[in-house]
Amino acid sequence: MRKNNHLPNFQNLGVILRILLITNALLMLAAMVLSTNITEFAALVTGTSASAQPTLLLALILLYAGQPLLNKMRYWQGVLAIFVIVAIAGGSVYWLFTQLLIFENMQSLSRTLFFAFILTAMLLYYFNLHQRAYSPAVDEARLQALQARIRPHFLFNCINAVLSLIRSQPKQAETALEDMADLFRVLMADNRNLVPLAQEIALCRQYLALEKLRLGDRLIIEWKIDDMPPDALVPPLLLQPLIENAVYHGIEPLATGGKITIQIYTRRHEVHLVLSNPYNPTNTRLIGNKMALKNIKERLTLHFDLEASLKSTQTNGEYQVHIILPHTSK
Repeated sequence: MRKNNHLPNFQNLGVILRILLITNALLMLAAMVLSTNITEFAALVTGTSASAQPTLLLALILLYAGQPLLNKMRYWQGVLAIFVIVAIAGGSVYWLFTQLLIFENMQSLSRTLFFAFILTAMLLYYFNLHQRAYSPAVDEARLQALQARIRPHFLFNCINAVLSLIRSQPKQAETALEDMADLFRVLMADNRNLVPLAQEIALCRQYLALEKLRLGDRLIIEWKIDDMPPDALVPPLLLQPLIENAVYHGIEPLATGGKITIQIYTRRHEVHLVLSNPYNPTNTRLIGNKMALKNIKERLTLHFDLEASLKSTQTNGEYQVHIILPHTSK
């Protein structure tokens, strides 16, 4: 689990692609500023890339290998370690090129490292801004979920259901109260770190147990999680809000109720979460559903960048949400 949320994850394909694109774009921009014609521009790009690309690739390899260590560091320690790795990569490439006499007129090592550090600082600043831009989605998700939990309709029905069980089924009433307490405990926590998928499933089961008390036979749940990786790390409150939306937007408006299907499986080192529920195109509640999906997309981007995706479809009276994210574990 990552201790530092502000440093980029150098084992993430999206992060690596961003670094390659931004670095090469800056190199080309610098060449455009320093050149006066297309011939000089081409020469500058070729000459700079010849030394910059090996340094960049070596630095990315070292950062990829050192990611587990970076995860355990504080932010300032991680930044310092990144600069040290960049210095090692730059120094190694410079020494190799000078030993092999690939270039006769290479810039000094200090000048090379100076530009490498400037570029590294710009990239770290970019990723820090990127992380901060999506961070509000974490707090927003907790706030939205908490507001939904304290919805008078939800609390009123849950309390009435518990009261009706106190005399006839005291053990079940006690379990329901414990589920409500656990829900509030999770929702009030600082949900910034990834959690095991098994923990998210347990929270979903507690929520559904409370909804089952008030909806009874109108709510049918089908779990297809035999191939679920319980240790896979996911953003907290990822699946639970989707299930809540399925109940609120899909089951409650139907007089006869309906079935929610939750399927989780792995394929090619990816975790797939598929949730299906009845869909009524005339239901005006679906506007709120889109807001929840937007928030989940933002949090997936925050944690997994381009390696995660969320798609929703509406076909034949069924609404389906399909989430794909990389299979990572502690």
